[in-house]
Amino acid sequence: MLKYALTFLAAVGLGLVALVILTPGVDIPWKQLTGGADTDPETVDRQLRAAEGYRVELFASDLPNARWLAVTRSGDLVVSQPKSGQVTLVRADRDGDGSSDDRRVLIDGLTRPHGLVLHEDWLYIAESDAIGRVAFDHSDGRLAGSYQRIVTGLADRGNHWTKTIGMGPDGWLYLSSGSSCNVCEEENQRRATIMRLRPDGSDLQVFATGLRNSVGFDWSPKDGGLYATDNGRDWLGDDFPPDELNLVEQGVFYGWPYANGDRVPDPDLGADAGPEIQARIASSRPPAHKFAAHNAPLGIRFLRSPGQLPAYRDAALVALHGSWNRSVKDGYKVVSLHWDDSGAISQRDFLWGFLGPEREEVYGRPVAIAEDAAGNIYVSDDYAGAVYRVSRGEQAQPAAVTGRSSPLKAPHKPVAIDSDAARRGEEIYQRHNCGECHAEQVVLEGLSEKYTLRSLADYFDAPTPPMPDYGFSRPQKRALAHYLLSREQELVSPLPGDAPEPDGD
Repeated sequence: MLKYALTFLAAVGLGLVALVILTPGVDIPWKQLTGGADTDPETVDRQLRAAEGYRVELFASDLPNARWLAVTRSGDLVVSQPKSGQVTLVRADRDGDGSSDDRRVLIDGLTRPHGLVLHEDWLYIAESDAIGRVAFDHSDGRLAGSYQRIVTGLADRGNHWTKTIGMGPDGWLYLSSGSSCNVCEEENQRRATIMRLRPDGSDLQVFATGLRNSVGFDWSPKDGGLYATDNGRDWLGDDFPPDELNLVEQGVFYGWPYANGDRVPDPDLGADAGPEIQARIASSRPPAHKFAAHNAPLGIRFLRSPGQLPAYRDAALVALHGSWNRSVKDGYKVVSLHWDDSGAISQRDFLWGFLGPEREEVYGRPVAIAEDAAGNIYVSDDYAGAVYRVSRGEQAQPAAVTGRSSPLKAPHKPVAIDSDAARRGEEIYQRHNCGECHAEQVVLEGLSEKYTLRSLADYFDAPTPPMPDYGFSRPQKRALAHYLLSREQELVSPLPGDAPEPDGD
């Protein structure tokens, strides 16, 4: 629902500009404060830390909303950027300076592309409503044909519109599709599932159900099992339900929306349910591992390179995107999962520092993880618009901080509010009952310091899950942006002589 977006905006608002720490004389372009803030090597050196025996460095920046990753045979990265509708090629570090050599857009004009798979000589792309593929030349990182959608008509309204794909060891292409809501009984039986299909797009079938939002999945190189992360439901408190790692098997039901965690009946749809639902809860599969509530596990990657330290060979890395509706922020890191001989799973921190020591300042939100043939580990960050590289070695010590080292605060830029548009936006806000779950004084705090009318309206084109995509018209997006900013400015008129800011209408 729209209300989820406003809490996400609040979370972003608390830390959006904390991504870049300044030294005197450094000038930050306004676009970084409104269209996806950037980060820099000094901030990474100062903030981020990796597990003993590894070091982290900024591999690529200025990649707004960088989400999924795939590694080519030449060692380049393919990066999806849903909000801009494009997929970008990020060149490997062939000159040895620690960062990508170059980048270029491979394909654009897509509908919120997210999941990526490189299989044989094809690049597969999961858009929010389709799966497409295009011939790909690994030698020079260029497309070798035209892009064709092999599956269309996938549902992407409501919450959790991202689609993730992966090529299984059985030769099937697997596809995850999150729920349309926080908790509900889905009408579309493909929602809240993992599906599979043939590489040519035929024979699409539901593989497993009851998975609320399994954004990431991968196969264990040790036992071949398909493990998927899953985001638990919201609004049951700070510490429940747990987010999950599930061992996904064909035909198995994993509990949502009737149960959470280890078969705990959901208070809305499971606690007072009839015998049929109670039987479904009893037969559901509990998680293989529990993450802390609201940590939002997304990408998972089993490490396969023999170049990894022995303790991490066959371990899985999981990106915890971080909480958005918890009273104290949690997550915002990458953890490693380790299986012992009995199958028990333990969890350790692997890459951290995206959350400040007071759990208020946010420096990044990890999303996806990839590993190249040499054992370099790449982590995308859709908040900082960056990709980090984690490799064997000792972390460089941060340079001494001089001058101003507190998070950057954007200069306040007055916005000319159209009171008629704001009133129409208020009707939209009330129609979707946004105030039910939000303290408005928090939601709207500092919005005009972080968004222009245009950038705030554009946010609703590809809202960050769990914000639903309502398919608002341009006037509706404009009206909502005017209303949200008017709540902060209390319909303050522009200063005499100020021209209204263009908002694209």
